[in-house]
Amino acid sequence: YKLICLLARNIGKVLAHNFILNEIWGNYASDIPALRVFMATLRKKIEADPSQPKYIQTHIGVGYRMLRVAED
Repeated sequence: YKLICLLARNIGKVLAHNFILNEIWGNYASDIPALRVFMATLRKKIEADPSQPKYIQTHIGVGYRMLRVAED
């Protein structure tokens, strides 16, 4: 829940891996592979097709960005 809230509060901004880890899990977190697993799980819950995400973009080597999507 904290992960999607953080992304939603920063819609349109690319959030670095380390920033996300620190905001959610504090100073103890530095596990980027675990973050990737959490993001994949989140995508499975909110995306119609997780292999073609339209809400959460991955910026390889940098982090993630949530997009504002206008519904038709």
